[in-house]
Amino acid sequence: MQLPVEICVFVQSLVAPLTLYTLNIVVKQPVMALTVGAAVLYIIPYIMAFLVLNLLALQYWEDIDPLVYVFATFSFTCLVGLTNALEQDGLISGYMGFYLKKGEPHLTAAYAIMMNYWEGVLHLLLFLIMIHRMFRGKSYRSMALFWAGSSLAHQMVLLTGVVIGKYGSTIGPAFWRNAPFLLLSIWGSVLLFRNPRELPVVPADKVTVEQRRLLSRPVDLSLSLLLLAAMAFTVFRGVVVLDCPLDACFNYIYQYEPYLKDPVAFPKITMLVYFFYALPLLAAFIYALSSPGCTWMLDWTMFYAGAIAQTQWCHIGGLQHSRTPFTYRIPTDKWWPVMILNGLYLAIPILLAIRCRASPGFFMPTVSKRETDQDKKDN
Repeated sequence: MQLPVEICVFVQSLVAPLTLYTLNIVVKQPVMALTVGAAVLYIIPYIMAFLVLNLLALQYWEDIDPLVYVFATFSFTCLVGLTNALEQDGLISGYMGFYLKKGEPHLTAAYAIMMNYWEGVLHLLLFLIMIHRMFRGKSYRSMALFWAGSSLAHQMVLLTGVVIGKYGSTIGPAFWRNAPFLLLSIWGSVLLFRNPRELPVVPADKVTVEQRRLLSRPVDLSLSLLLLAAMAFTVFRGVVVLDCPLDACFNYIYQYEPYLKDPVAFPKITMLVYFFYALPLLAAFIYALSSPGCTWMLDWTMFYAGAIAQTQWCHIGGLQHSRTPFTYRIPTDKWWPVMILNGLYLAIPILLAIRCRASPGFFMPTVSKRETDQDKKDN
């Protein structure tokens, strides 16, 4: 009997909290806890992904997409992360103690807790929906690109933040189990970008109409201005975390977002990722909104939206989480301006991705007048 792939993946994921709870009771020795904990979070997902899927779900499925194994592996760790987040917030207990003490204590930080919620809820839903669509022969590319951006941003901030932050002195062998997940994220992203997108069919005359000057397209003009504002905010917060001596930078980090100087270093790394990676993409998006035929926008806006959504969710949550020391939280009288700025920074790439997906004609290859006339004759 062939079971639906998404059901198999979800059942596989439920093994994670049960295993964690059992090990937390049985395993007492720190060294053994570290070894077994790392195995639970690293080795078991691969075994489950390959054996369970192949035996129960994929035995009659021809031309298996290798990404199904990536999604199945990550789905196991999603519930591990959600279990940690719920335990750190006091909603459950008795699951993660054995691992956090000697394994990965950085998972108790506010940023990591919000990261775990994102993984355990949004990523798991994405995996189940993508596997379902994959199994039904439907397109899942946009969702996969959103996940790829989110996952890579997550790994970049997590790994770098732990190494240079206050948890750098507590790095143990278990921390390096994150490296294969970084490689899996990169591999999955490469697979997605290597396979060319199937461009939507847009009539040539409609393409010509949509490929007008920027001033004739109020939505794109508004998005371009918002992207310019996002670039300015990116540069500003980037120089703030780089200890810019200007009064404006000093006032911002102490009066608006003191979280940027939290010694856990996750907020600082987030701003530097924005500064060095998001900033060039923002400039490229502005160019593409004024230059017809940039088909790459359909993929890269979705990838970028996933990266910013994940990092901003963690940053906004960390700004006010109870695990963040009080001195690094948003000052009460500055709560609204800080939340509005961060909310807008989160919303802009999502709005841009929706615009590109809803009306892709402007980004289609430029057509000549002869092709337009021929298209009208054919219709």
